[in-house]
Amino acid sequence: MLAFSVNYPVKVQNGGLFISRGIGTHPTRRLSSHELIYVVRGSLSLQEENTRFDLHTGESLLLFPGREHKGVTTFDPDLKFYWLHFDIVEDIAIIKPQQNSPSLQLNIPQHCKVRDSEPLLTLFRLFLYEQERGGNSLELFLILLLEEVSRAWPENVEPGGPGVALAYKARQLITTQFHLPLGASELAQRLHCNADYLGRVFRLTFQMTLTDALHKQRVAAAEKLLLANTGNVADVARLTGFNDVAYFRRVFRKLLGITPAAYKKLYCREHINSQ
Repeated sequence: MLAFSVNYPVKVQNGGLFISRGIGTHPTRRLSSHELIYVVRGSLSLQEENTRFDLHTGESLLLFPGREHKGVTTFDPDLKFYWLHFDIVEDIAIIKPQQNSPSLQLNIPQHCKVRDSEPLLTLFRLFLYEQERGGNSLELFLILLLEEVSRAWPENVEPGGPGVALAYKARQLITTQFHLPLGASELAQRLHCNADYLGRVFRLTFQMTLTDALHKQRVAAAEKLLLANTGNVADVARLTGFNDVAYFRRVFRKLLGITPAAYKKLYCREHINSQ
């Protein structure tokens, strides 16, 4: 048996699913906890202190403790939203992680458009199931929910806009043609756009540069080749688009914390000829 304790920096109060009947408004109140709201369909207008928030399908809102919030309009007949009340556990949250120890730093926007609704909806359903059966994993689901919200679209990016579509086309090229000579200029030329603009919209969309995305794709492919024992390090570098072996080693070590040769020695299968 493996037994260990887990301390979460949050404490769940309760959560639920609101389905509108088209009557009434959100109550006026001042909570002592945070409240996370995610609109599944319809629209919801709330005011927190002097700030108004108009939420639509696929958007989330984080309400803060100690601030008065209230409904602005009558509930939309099509409105359906999940809600969740939680507290930040100060004595755990303020503890700084030791140097080099892994930690999860979440930056939660107060109002945002969620990138991918399916994982969020699945987590909310699992949260309510866990709550109904009296399970002890509510805080885990909350952290996963907050992590999904933290991946929201930046305010200056329109999810359905031409810039995002261009960024996704660039990512598709990186995914399929990483082994070819490829960089910001080549990608921009293929997509018939300005390289600076492409780099900017790509970073806003995926929170990484074109070079970082290309390096991650090439190193992931290099891992597979090393595990399959496909040639030496120089061969793997060439097959994954690195013309400079020394540069390949530096990038590989930066991303994985180990050199390609050491990685191959540790993880690849030994092929022994017994005949």
